[in-house]
Amino acid sequence: MFYQNRSSDNPCYTIQMYRMQTGYILFFFVFPIFSEGCCVKNYQHTKKGPPVYTAKQRYRVVEGEKFIMPCTDKKVKWSKVTKDQERQNEGFDCGSVFLIKTKHSGNYTLLSSEMFLHLQVLRERHLPCYKAEEGGVMLRVGAGGKIPCPGLTCTNSTDFTWYKGNRRVSEQHRASCEKNGLLHLCTVSHYDTGLYFCDKHFIEQGLQWTFRRAVNVTAIPYEKANDSPRITSPHGNTTEEVELGGPHTLTCQVHFPFEINFSAQVQWYNNYRGNTDNKTLLHTESQQRQKVTFKEFMVTERALIQQVTELHLNNTYTCIATNSVGNRSVTVKLKRTIKVKWPSLVGYPVAGLLLVAGLVIVLHVKWLELQLIYMSRFQHGKADDGAKECCSDESSRGRGLTKEKDFDVFLSYVWTTPCAEASATLSSLSGPHLKDYLSALDLSFEGESGNQTPPEVLIYKVLEDLWGYRLCLLERDMLPGGAFTNDVVHALRRSQILICVISDDYLSNSDAVFVLESGIQVLLQSSALKILLIWTSKRPTSFIQPYSPLPSVVQRALKVLPSLDWPSGKAGRATSNFWRSLRKALPKHRVMSVTNSLISQHRSALDKTI
Repeated sequence: MFYQNRSSDNPCYTIQMYRMQTGYILFFFVFPIFSEGCCVKNYQHTKKGPPVYTAKQRYRVVEGEKFIMPCTDKKVKWSKVTKDQERQNEGFDCGSVFLIKTKHSGNYTLLSSEMFLHLQVLRERHLPCYKAEEGGVMLRVGAGGKIPCPGLTCTNSTDFTWYKGNRRVSEQHRASCEKNGLLHLCTVSHYDTGLYFCDKHFIEQGLQWTFRRAVNVTAIPYEKANDSPRITSPHGNTTEEVELGGPHTLTCQVHFPFEINFSAQVQWYNNYRGNTDNKTLLHTESQQRQKVTFKEFMVTERALIQQVTELHLNNTYTCIATNSVGNRSVTVKLKRTIKVKWPSLVGYPVAGLLLVAGLVIVLHVKWLELQLIYMSRFQHGKADDGAKECCSDESSRGRGLTKEKDFDVFLSYVWTTPCAEASATLSSLSGPHLKDYLSALDLSFEGESGNQTPPEVLIYKVLEDLWGYRLCLLERDMLPGGAFTNDVVHALRRSQILICVISDDYLSNSDAVFVLESGIQVLLQSSALKILLIWTSKRPTSFIQPYSPLPSVVQRALKVLPSLDWPSGKAGRATSNFWRSLRKALPKHRVMSVTNSLISQHRSALDKTI
């Protein structure tokens, strides 16, 4: 009411109030412009400027700085073209960062498109305001920061565009703005670390150009270092084993908190005879630095001892790490050790395993051969020795060894001459003619008619008529009409030795092969039987017969069983050696005949009566 009355009474006052209301309205419109400033909570709007990707682009860059080819698809490639518009193999993938060199000047085209790029490389000395330090900026995390465009003081242009990688900063959702060539970051984070590009746009001779400069931005912690270094290796005072005469490297790894003004130091000292007051600085290799976390990095310092001597064992070595807050140290003492070679730790066990595996394989593959060798050569000899120890006199030894045997020798052969000729030969070698024919041990192999005597005939007559062994012959001692297989096995079990006279026709005769196979089975079951092979012909390289294949057990046994070679066509010493070897292989005790057995029993009864 007061204002109404006053306004109604005073028109001038009404006009004044209208002006004041208008002023308030203009203030609220203008105030945001001044209060907005550069850094606000709202993200800046996308800055307007030259299009990012046009059909034809022209860039000027500085030699030695980094550059990235502008493109959106990283799968395509920029290829350099010649004056004749021919593409060369030289080129760059989209989005790849590379170091600019003078040779990179030229024209480039983007494959599968019509985009064209001209790259002009400028040398450093051609720039009036070039400063190398402008290529790197460090910003504190949590505070605001400014990134100046290199060479900003040497230009009057205000048309700048900032990129991080291949993307405009204005398009990234973060609080920032670009003003007069400066990139303002309202709040710096460790994600702001990276490679930035400042593009200055200008027109020269009617052509649009972009002068690109690279800036490497590093975000660093805002807090100052408040901890002393932390030595992680060696873990406290320790002892390291070394070899005399060999090299040794002392390694010290230290973790430091980040500092802007890097003052961290890591050094190795040699303490003479363990006295820390008498120490000398060791020569170290180039120091290695590695970023561990955003606020921590690791320094590795190594000192090399070229040749360890006894003097080094008496000294101690100290690693001292220092920064602006304090220092830490560890001491290392060297200890002599005996070098243990890997072959002794790994080679010998592996070689032992391989040897055992090889023996297992050999035993698995050659088990039959090993059994036959043991049974035919060693086990039978032990049986003979045992029989000798158990028996006191000659008659008791004979009875102890042959009480279950009916034959001394089972002779297996195949006639090499017709039956009529064989009978005639046997008749000619009967009675006194045989003793005259076989004088001493220098035995001949020709009969009275001058014809060669068959080996099976001569061996049979010598064994039975001259040496007195009791033989078992298939055609003489086997009853006709009986079970052939059972009779052969029974006769082999009742014999002390099986002698096979192997001729050219022996291995082709099924009956002869059966006798040999049965003898092998008896030998494997019991070592009481011995087997001897007499080869009257040349031994074949392969025992595989084309028409009647030999059993596998026979093929393998023929290679390992004891054997003698018949000296066909030889005389003198070779003949004597054959008969001597045959006599040695025969049983030492003969089977007693029925008449001799009765006489021995009668004499024993008379001795007891007396």
